Formats: sequence, structure tokens, C-alpha cells
Amino acid sequence: MQIRSTTDEDLEVFVDTVHAAFGQFPETPVGEGGRWWSALEMDRALLAVAPDGRPVGTAAAYSFELTLPGQARVPVAGVTSVGVLPSHRRQGVLSAMMRQQLTEVRDRGEFLSVLLASEAPIYGRFGYGPATSTAHLTVQRHKAALAAPRAHSDASAAAPADGTVDVLRRADCGAILEEVYDRYRRAQPGALSRPHHWWARGAGAAPVSPAPRYVAVHRAADGTPDGYASYSLGQQDGRSTLTVDETIAVDDAVFTALARFVLGHDLVSQVVFRHVPPEHPLRWQFADLRAGEVGGHADWLWVRLLDVPRALTARGWRTDGELVLDVDDPFLGEHGRHLLTVRDGRAVCVPTDRRPDLSLDVRDLGSLYLGGTLPSTLVRAGHVRAHHPGAALLADALFAAERPPHCLHWF
Repeated sequence: MQIRSTTDEDLEVFVDTVHAAFGQFPETPVGEGGRWWSALEMDRALLAVAPDGRPVGTAAAYSFELTLPGQARVPVAGVTSVGVLPSHRRQGVLSAMMRQQLTEVRDRGEFLSVLLASEAPIYGRFGYGPATSTAHLTVQRHKAALAAPRAHSDASAAAPADGTVDVLRRADCGAILEEVYDRYRRAQPGALSRPHHWWARGAGAAPVSPAPRYVAVHRAADGTPDGYASYSLGQQDGRSTLTVDETIAVDDAVFTALARFVLGHDLVSQVVFRHVPPEHPLRWQFADLRAGEVGGHADWLWVRLLDVPRALTARGWRTDGELVLDVDDPFLGEHGRHLLTVRDGRAVCVPTDRRPDLSLDVRDLGSLYLGGTLPSTLVRAGHVRAHHPGAALLADALFAAERPPHCLHWF
């Protein structure tokens, strides 16, 4: 079995092979734009080739930026299009591709790799851990009244957003979407960049794709776009439903203004907000707490650390302290014990022979890395070992992010 890098000339065979791996057919000829494969970086793709020359497996990576706690932004590999033909599964093809891909990611100087897992049991064994989650919120319009804000110590959090909302067609506001999303993702831990060519080629899910959508664009008092909600109308369970692909806002007040707008749409029985953070405050803003039903809770972004010290010193930290982490990486056959020292929001991470506070697999460190999972949760689950009382609570305080991580980019 040979694992080889691809070139632009391999695009058609790559796309055909990954579709065959999933039992599907390309919806349009490969040469046409507006499909996910138009954003593939063929210099970052791999083909597994059988001895008889047949392609039997695929893997690829995109070049993204990931926003970390503390609003640091670092380059990451966005793993995608991983598949093996049914005739060649359980023969080591996937493991060989994953090992070569991780080697190439390291060779590029990247210390993080991320992916969206088609099946949860697959990628843990390669060192990836679920780091963010997402959900949808279904609101019955007859219950959709928003309550007036109660008194709050932070007046800005309760104040309605100044500005206006315009309705545009997706085809007429691509530049606005790109600008607003980029502003949002730079401040949101867990968010990925959307490179310009994704928007230009319509690669990905709506509203990146050219699929027909209406877009509610919020503008600040000075006319600057600072939020949008991409939506479509249709039938769901026999009910007229407005489905919001994604709501992007620079702050909670703008999000609320956009939510109020779509909830007021005529001839709609219910509104479904997709890709809402499970702990988003919108549900608490309804006069009827039960107006918003949370469903579809799922893991989303999985994170894999390839250089533990670089990764831990790249992100920001909210609490001072010291923690000794004993980290095992069975897939790559690596092990390290690291002293993490945090002062004034920045960390130093060095090898140590001190007794560990926590022992964990690199996949679990991936789940903790963005601050979306508490170390104490994984201790209670039996994934992480705490070596003394108080170790888990100290780790909880250290790894907490300024806001819950969230990613809604599909790749």
C-alpha cells in the first residue's frame, strides 16, 4: 500500500474516490464550482493506492486559523475528506494515512490539527478529542415573545442594539458576510477562519455556498454591518418553518436584535436556529422559558495537539497557577511530562520530573484545550487521573476560557 501526495491533476480521481468511500456520487461534474471540493488544497491531500494502482483511500487538510482563548489566532490543519473504500477497510489504510498526515502537518510547522468527526469512535485513537459542541434551538412563534431585560449591573449587556436590519439576497451580500464573519471569528474561541477563496468559490454549507438564502443584515448606528442571520423558509414536520443557517453577531445585543427580527417573520409557525452554542443566553430571554427547545446537541470541532508545549503557551489563561501534566500520545508513540506555569495570562511550559498533578491522553488534552470541557468532568468520567485532591479544581480554573468555545464552520 502506497500513501502519496496529490497534485491538481488528481482532483477528479480524489473526489470520485472519497464519494465512493461514502457510497455516494458527485452531485455535479468535478470541474464545476460551488461545491465543497472547489476549496480543496491538493498540495495537502493524500491518496492511498493499492498495489494494482487503484486509489482506495483519501485524506486532505485545509489551511485555517483557529482562535484560542485569549483571542490568539494560530494556523491549524483542518482535516477533511477522510475515507477508505469498503473493500479495503480494517487493513491499516486509515491509520497509515493519519500517521503520514500528522507527520506532514508537523513538517509545515503547525502544532494543532482539527476536524469534524463523521463517527465519534474513529478519531480518538488518532489523538483527537471533541473540544466544542453545538445545538439547535426550536422556537414556536406563538411563544416567541422576548422579555424586557431586568436590571443588570452591566448596563451594556441588557441594552438593545442600536441600528437597523435589512433583508438582502445571499447573492447580493457576499462581501458583507465575509467581513462580518471575519470580525466575529477573531474574537470567538474555537472559531475557524473562512479564507476568501471559500466565499469566492461558494465552497461549503450555506451561507458560504451559493444556495438561495435571504440574509438579515444588522447595521450599527453608523451603518457598519455587525451581524447577520442567513435563513430560508420551508416545511418541517408539516409546519411552516424558518430555518436560520447561522447567526453571526459581534455581541449579544446584535444577536438578540437579529433573533427578534426572524422571530417576527409572518406566515411562520416555528423558527429553528441552527448552530447555537448550547449555553447561549437566547433561551433565557424568552418570557416563557419553555419557548425555546434545545435539540440536536452534538460534538463539532475535534482538536489534536502535536506539540504540547507550543500549544499550551499559544493560548491565553485567566488564572495564575502551576500544573504538572503527564501526557501520553499512544498513536505517535510519544510521552511527556510538562510543567505549566501561568502568570498574568501567559504560560511557560517546560519538561519536568516533578510528580504529576494530572495524567491524561493527548486526546483528552485536546478536549480541554479550548476551555469547553472541564478537567474535573474527565476526571469523574475516568479519562483523566488526578493525583491529589484539588488537582482537578486547579485545572478547571486554569483551563477556563473567557467565553465558551464555539465553531460553526463546516468543512
